[in-house]
Amino acid sequence: MKHAVTCRTYFDFCSRAILNQTSGQRYQYVRAVLSLVGVSAIFMTATACDDNPFAFNWDDIPDTVLLYSMARPELGLVSAYAFFDGVELEVEVPGATGQWDIAIDTRGGKIVMLPPPMLGIYTDAEIATFENTLLADVTEAPSDSLEYVSDQAVTVEFGNVYVIKTNRSPGSFGRSCRYHAKLEAVDIDPVGGTFIFRHVTNPVCNDRDLVPPN
Repeated sequence: MKHAVTCRTYFDFCSRAILNQTSGQRYQYVRAVLSLVGVSAIFMTATACDDNPFAFNWDDIPDTVLLYSMARPELGLVSAYAFFDGVELEVEVPGATGQWDIAIDTRGGKIVMLPPPMLGIYTDAEIATFENTLLADVTEAPSDSLEYVSDQAVTVEFGNVYVIKTNRSPGSFGRSCRYHAKLEAVDIDPVGGTFIFRHVTNPVCNDRDLVPPN
């Protein structure tokens, strides 16, 4: 009789365990389905509204940056800039390689911007030039890759706007992101070896708009 009770108890325990496991698996499955439905709803809503589901509000108040020409003899001067991070960098500092989008140098008596490949650093950063225009008038980065250069120095001149397509970096959901910025010269001093510019950078991954959404 005792043995029969033990078997019945064991059978009841196993039955409950199987039911609990099945319920737990069903619960996890339901949660996964609901999560997928929620994400799908967000994407469907964004698509229905013709919006980028990864976009967010940002402002186009320009930031002003001072960089020093690499031709200057002093050590410790910042000559490069990373637009997405918004930081000035020393080109020669260990760890800076591949972290910046443009560097400033003096060539032929003029201040120039150098994409990384010009210094033997092979990243994806590129520069496009809009001649005789204003910063506010450039509202979108070019889609045509032929409008960008990465293998030549770009002379900076007043009255031009320069669009930067940044180096590639990892984004959310495993995406590979490049960011777009526009800049114009505020002060160009080839003798003193300095370049002051103001820029607007779009912080949205792979978005070519250079003005914020309405």
